[in-house]
Amino acid sequence: MRNTRDTQLLFDLSKPGRRAARLPACDVPETAIEDLLPASAVAAAPPALPEVPEPQIIRHYLNLSTLNMSVDTHFYPLGSCTMKYNPKRNERAAAMPGFADLHPLQPAETIQGMLHVLYEMQQYLSEISGLPACSLQPAAGAQGEYAALLVAAAYFRDIGQAAQRRKVLAPDNAHGTNPASAVMAGFNTITVKTRSNGGVDMEDFYKKLDDNIAVFMITNPNTVGIFEPNMREIADAVHAKGGLVYLDGANMNAILGVTRPGDFGADMQHYNPHKTFSGPHGGGGPGAGPICVTEVLAKYLPSPMVVKEEESGVRDQESAGTSSLGRDLTPDSRHLTPKYRLDYNRPHSIGRVRSFFGNVGVLLRAYCYIRTHGPDGLRRVSENAVLNANYLLSKVKHILPVPQGDRCMHEFVASGSKLKAERGVAAMDLAKRLLDFGYHAPTVYFPLTVPEAIMVEPTETESKETLDAFAETLFRITGEDPELLHEAPHTTAISRPDEVQAARNPMLCCRVD
Repeated sequence: MRNTRDTQLLFDLSKPGRRAARLPACDVPETAIEDLLPASAVAAAPPALPEVPEPQIIRHYLNLSTLNMSVDTHFYPLGSCTMKYNPKRNERAAAMPGFADLHPLQPAETIQGMLHVLYEMQQYLSEISGLPACSLQPAAGAQGEYAALLVAAAYFRDIGQAAQRRKVLAPDNAHGTNPASAVMAGFNTITVKTRSNGGVDMEDFYKKLDDNIAVFMITNPNTVGIFEPNMREIADAVHAKGGLVYLDGANMNAILGVTRPGDFGADMQHYNPHKTFSGPHGGGGPGAGPICVTEVLAKYLPSPMVVKEEESGVRDQESAGTSSLGRDLTPDSRHLTPKYRLDYNRPHSIGRVRSFFGNVGVLLRAYCYIRTHGPDGLRRVSENAVLNANYLLSKVKHILPVPQGDRCMHEFVASGSKLKAERGVAAMDLAKRLLDFGYHAPTVYFPLTVPEAIMVEPTETESKETLDAFAETLFRITGEDPELLHEAPHTTAISRPDEVQAARNPMLCCRVD
């Protein structure tokens, strides 16, 4: 049990004249600032930041960190979010001064190394997805979805079908951001039912598919951890009606090097680099959500794009598909001198969706991960993720039934409805009690198509011993006194706050036991 103490803000700890570091003089000339920013955008005085010595800063943040869970401290069986361990070598690489000290307004000729890396990243993501054109600009998966739908809208405007193509179809177990992104992009969302096995209800699909279809949005593997068995038929039917297929790439961790969305019919997809490859996850960002599209849609991608010029001519993303992750994981070995630049001359582009070029620090981590694994290693990532998920499913299905069957891809959705009916223990009770045993709770109550849903994704970075210990803990919890579970967690600083009230009236300075 923690000692009672007051958790104060840094502003509460501040005393005039105290400091932890002396910052170097600004290396940007005042004249340059005046050229870049209007006078109205420059503050008359520095912000009133807290003045705190180093020991207090260290203790403040270290004490706060002990109140949190992280992938570095605990197992996260967090379904659909792929909360896997982030290798620290990628953190170190992204923090190298040659990357971290660059300024986004530097001329392209002074950031050739960075542009080289970003260009290769575009090529790698295109190769992995089977879609030949890539933009790294979106700053999150949801923004990637939105950007891809803006690309679709621009395409339909260009071919004179914008007024007709208003309908976006999405399965009822799709991620919630799918319909939200579609509406923001100006489309109307219609839900397609799924069957008891988690796949699309083809009868309902054909009933709602017509000549007004703009985009069919699908997560594959889907939210219940099943690879859509009718994917090829769905894609062919949508294309026959003149529509496009969008692949929510949140679950790419299950299929790297095994199959590619472009090969099974997708026209567009986004990546979550932190889920599929490497990077910090959560906390509201920073993030990245690159999108890949077909050659037909390439000209609508956000501007600018990184392009590569050579003495013999120009090779860019619109002549995409020439680079292969499987064939070339090394810099260009030809004797031509490459020059990379940001191409703004894209008249059909939807324009910027993010300031500068996106969150390159996140992209660098993912780039290092891809280069470390190579094509064979990426395939093993997915194979081990699927193996771990199926192993854990087989261990727990007798106490937490899995309605979609005995096999899954990278994750599975168990149902706690039997446990609730027999013992009065809800999925939330189970999730909260896991915190007492040092496990982050899995996703619960999503998707809504599974009653008392408990979504579990162990990822490839966890050992058999960790999975066995987690399963044993579930067995123990399901046999405990229901009243004990209703009050869980018992060992955390805060147990079960009123989450709605906490969000509306946060207490930023409070007593923590």
